[in-house]
Amino acid sequence: MIMSPCVRNCCLDQQDCCLGCGRLLSEILQWQQLTDKQREHLMAEAEQRLALRQATATHPVAAPSE
Repeated sequence: MIMSPCVRNCCLDQQDCCLGCGRLLSEILQWQQLTDKQREHLMAEAEQRLALRQATATHPVAAPSE
């Protein structure tokens, strides 16, 4: 059984994505019902979300000029 990736740093952003583990609120709520294969897939997506968040935090997108 794959353990939860929760790092006990739960805080959701505007898209209901946890800033600690990268899972969406709906994914967190479904975790117990998922198979190991589904959990592996979800964890890969969560890691991508966290990587994207970190990349955009260090390289913010420039605001369009008016």
